[in-house]
Amino acid sequence: MTSATDTALDTARSDGPATGRRPLGRAPDGSPVEALWIARAGTRARIMTWGATLMDLRLDGIGHSLILGSPDLAPYLGPMRDFGAVVGPVANRIAGASAPLGGRRLALEANEAGRTMLHGGAAGCSVRNWRIESESATACRLGLSLPEGTGGLPGPLTLRTSYSIDRDGALEILLEGESGALTFCNLAPHGYWCLDGSGTLDAHLLEIAAGTYLPVDAALIPLGAPAPVAGTRFDFRRPRPVRAPGDAPLDHNFCLGDAPGRLRPACRLSVPGIALDLSTTEPGLQVYDGGGINTGPFPGHHGRPYRAHAGLALEPQRWPDAPNRPDYPSVLLRPGETCRQLSRFHPRRIGAPGPG
Repeated sequence: MTSATDTALDTARSDGPATGRRPLGRAPDGSPVEALWIARAGTRARIMTWGATLMDLRLDGIGHSLILGSPDLAPYLGPMRDFGAVVGPVANRIAGASAPLGGRRLALEANEAGRTMLHGGAAGCSVRNWRIESESATACRLGLSLPEGTGGLPGPLTLRTSYSIDRDGALEILLEGESGALTFCNLAPHGYWCLDGSGTLDAHLLEIAAGTYLPVDAALIPLGAPAPVAGTRFDFRRPRPVRAPGDAPLDHNFCLGDAPGRLRPACRLSVPGIALDLSTTEPGLQVYDGGGINTGPFPGHHGRPYRAHAGLALEPQRWPDAPNRPDYPSVLLRPGETCRQLSRFHPRRIGAPGPG
């Protein structure tokens, strides 16, 4: 049952009913952008066709969204690009915007500082208007066709994103990709989480089920083999603050191990009273502390622009720069195959967590 607090918030923001589509405006290509709510077991999620974006996630009895975002389209066409979106077709970074494929070297779009490819380029799937293929009170599926040559990648690609809320109130995100040509595919959800609605990570504890991570260079490209987290800033095997005085910036891949097709625990994020448990089929979890966030002049859900470290990005995926690293889990997609990723985000109310 929807709480009185959430009902009042929806009415005040004119977001419409708890389920059903609502027009939001027009994409840059003129196509209509729509949003819809799905709900079950005390969890509600708002999904937008632009970027297949998770705009809002709420728990009954909690008067704020658990993710960063806006009820309006305009911010997502500007400084909130990628907030809650599905990124790809190759999430994360490719060194030198170049990679070998099928006996040749691809020249890819260098959309980050002119030296790396990030999230599939400037016209990747997070800045495309997906189509709603099916919907119900508890689930929806969106589809997208990416043309040959997007970001320099062979194609075309057919992509699908399915959002559903299970009987426990967990949000499951299923990402799938297919192509008629040999190419790369590594999709990832890109939500920024702030469980207490404060617009800061100050009270957040993080635990990650990973004994190794990938050290990176100044361009955030992995240096090589995984390194132990023990004795480093990256040791989250026990709950500890996301950020503490003197900590280095956090924008790294944590190595979860390889168990293809099986959900296994990846991390837990918590504040007093609320926890988020994430499990995934993917071998990596990119964790970004949001140091570059600045959405001004656009306000977020809490009524003010988001600033640096307003939320934590938790991105289950294959490892960064995998096209250039045959020793990393492969992101190769062959004709007739389906690239498939399932991640489960379970927010819930808890007692106050113990010390980190």
